[in-house]
Amino acid sequence: MTSSSKLVSQGTITTPRGFLAGVTYAGIKKPDVDALDLGILYSEVPCVAAGVFTTNRIKAAPVILCQRHLENNKAQAIVVNSGCANACTGEEGLADAEEVAAITAKKLGLPPREVLVASTGVIGTPLPMGLIRSSIEKIIVSRENGHDLAKAITTTDRFPKETAVQVVLGHREDEIAIGGIAKGSGMIHPDLATFLCFLTTDAAVEPGFLKGALRKAADISFNMITIDGDTSPNDSVIILANGLAGNEMIESGSPGAAEFEEALETACLSLAKSIARDGEGATKLIEVTVEGALTISDARQGARVVSGSSLVKAAVHGSDPNWGRIIAAMGRSGTEMVESKTDLYIDNLCVMKAGRPHPFDRAQAKSVLDKAEVPIRICLNLGDATATAWGCDLSEEYVTINSEYTT
Repeated sequence: MTSSSKLVSQGTITTPRGFLAGVTYAGIKKPDVDALDLGILYSEVPCVAAGVFTTNRIKAAPVILCQRHLENNKAQAIVVNSGCANACTGEEGLADAEEVAAITAKKLGLPPREVLVASTGVIGTPLPMGLIRSSIEKIIVSRENGHDLAKAITTTDRFPKETAVQVVLGHREDEIAIGGIAKGSGMIHPDLATFLCFLTTDAAVEPGFLKGALRKAADISFNMITIDGDTSPNDSVIILANGLAGNEMIESGSPGAAEFEEALETACLSLAKSIARDGEGATKLIEVTVEGALTISDARQGARVVSGSSLVKAAVHGSDPNWGRIIAAMGRSGTEMVESKTDLYIDNLCVMKAGRPHPFDRAQAKSVLDKAEVPIRICLNLGDATATAWGCDLSEEYVTINSEYTT
């Protein structure tokens, strides 16, 4: 983070100027429990918008709708529900998503095309449209409801994920903010995951630059986390930029462009690490850094594979310094490596040097693995590329959660 950027204490999606949120209990997620499960994010003025979406061949109705609505790079609101994914629901599901957008648009006085829709929850279940129709009308948007919106989008999450960053742009000293919320703790894997992320900024940003900045930020954050190797039909990252900061338009190469990109990356990394830390049944965050790779693609691939290895995750859960599992995962990743040049560290403890076992204190290694955050560093010593991925340990609770998800 640059010296002019700072994380905002208690910051959230409504920290940037002009963004409001509202939530309600619709009974979608847990019919018998008062659980927030339906919400609206709204900008007081029209926004430039961009999104990145799942690479899964099965795409949920809300993803299809959002991709259509974002063709003109504009949006002013997002309506989101948890408890039902509206995925694998055919033409009926798409019609339901369109109706949700239309109902929300009418409530807010917007064209339906400027409303985006997101859903998360069980696949293969139609949206309970009766509940949604009656509940959208109850929603009151305000600046204070950002934290509640972060809660409303959760499913198996143990805690809501939210962040905000303030940054001063270039020589004009325009201060802008970026806020965000996300959900996700299972079905998480690079190329997005069963997760939703909504970002807002009060900066004025050129559409093409915003789209590129979002893709770049997603590549080093959300596409570098893994919980269990699965992805979802609903994965979405959406950003709205309303320009209320009054800054000079940010575009490629303009003053403030670098600061904006770095602030967006900071916000995305904060949310991505929160998701990895909250993996279903997780007790530890695993951070895998691959250094000295020939290409950035090699570095990313290696870091992803190691952080997603079930054997590595299980060893970390048991605080077992079985470093052979790490190097074996690295070896099958497809990353170019030379055994005799490879070094491996658990935190700062060297366990392999130049491809050979390096003497280490097993008790010290276990104490490192006992911590809530476990850094692993693999030095390939072939080039200059570096990448970091995040995952979590694999516990018995993960199996319990996912064997009882719909029961």
